[in-house]
Amino acid sequence: MFLLPAGASAGPAAPTVGTVTPIIYGTQGANGWYVTNVTLNWVVQPLGYLTTEGCDAQTIVNDTVNTDITCTATWSDGSASTTVHIHRDATPPTVTALPVRPPDANGWYNSPLTVAFSGTDATSQIALGSCTQATYAGPDNPNTSVSGSCRDNAGNQTAVSYALKYDATPPALGAFTVKAGNRKAHLRWKAPGDASAVTLMRAPGLKGAAESVVFRGSASAKGYMDRGLHPGRRYVYRLVATDAAANVSTKTLDFRARGQLLYPAPGERVTKPPLLVWNAVRGASYYNVILVRGRRVYSAWPLSARLQLPRSWTYHGRRYKLWRGTYRWFVWPGRGPLSAGRYGKLLGGSTFTFGGPS
Repeated sequence: MFLLPAGASAGPAAPTVGTVTPIIYGTQGANGWYVTNVTLNWVVQPLGYLTTEGCDAQTIVNDTVNTDITCTATWSDGSASTTVHIHRDATPPTVTALPVRPPDANGWYNSPLTVAFSGTDATSQIALGSCTQATYAGPDNPNTSVSGSCRDNAGNQTAVSYALKYDATPPALGAFTVKAGNRKAHLRWKAPGDASAVTLMRAPGLKGAAESVVFRGSASAKGYMDRGLHPGRRYVYRLVATDAAANVSTKTLDFRARGQLLYPAPGERVTKPPLLVWNAVRGASYYNVILVRGRRVYSAWPLSARLQLPRSWTYHGRRYKLWRGTYRWFVWPGRGPLSAGRYGKLLGGSTFTFGGPS
């Protein structure tokens, strides 16, 4: 387009018999800068000048902080001269994204991220306060981005994006259960599909430690058998699931270890006559169960590895009932007919506390 020297300042011409006027073609941006090629022509009046210098048409095709161009015309009775100052910057700035922190884990971010954008410009320089910043706080997305920009003093602007993976949601653990065995605990769990690893902690831990890792593996693992437990001791298991973004979810459960005698757990408080359960012994045709409270108060010979205690009974001609307090119980396996009285080694002993109505 045709422009007079707005933004391309011309020096004042001394009074003379003629005039030298610049004609400038180009697109102006901001602050007197051109953002395209700049073509400069001159109009010299009146005609009849004797000589000119620097008045040929020319095009500025390179960025320049300042290029001075002077046209001088001479007549028989004097001369005139005009200088223009060309500022050209047609190159957008270079912009760099600057996240305030590196990814939290494995290239993932798991909490809101702010990204600042910084620019450089070789010619007109970056305009003060023109660079933006952006914050990403969700939703979860493995392929997202935030965008920002910077502008130079000529009005050129560059926008860039910062690609990121975002996951701020902990994996949702499913059921976490435990089944008692003889000095062991069979723990099972259901880890979510987005979990990458599971860790199982136990307190008290190994070799006197307050807490220890007893299992660490991939999320595909479904359970773990913890062995060598002390019957009657209370254990707390803590299951931790972690995803690729280092989000963590935790579930805990309490467990009192059993020996051969499984239920009630050693020292457990019951409010109704308990069902006694123990590990079956291969080859046993019956069992002898004895209940003690200070002295032997009950004896029975069940055929299977369980016995439902009654609320009241008669033993050696004396009437008994479950009173509040702590009871010990013992189990022996028997072989052959009951009349033979052939008993194996004591299977084990345990306790429970009855807290029901007397």
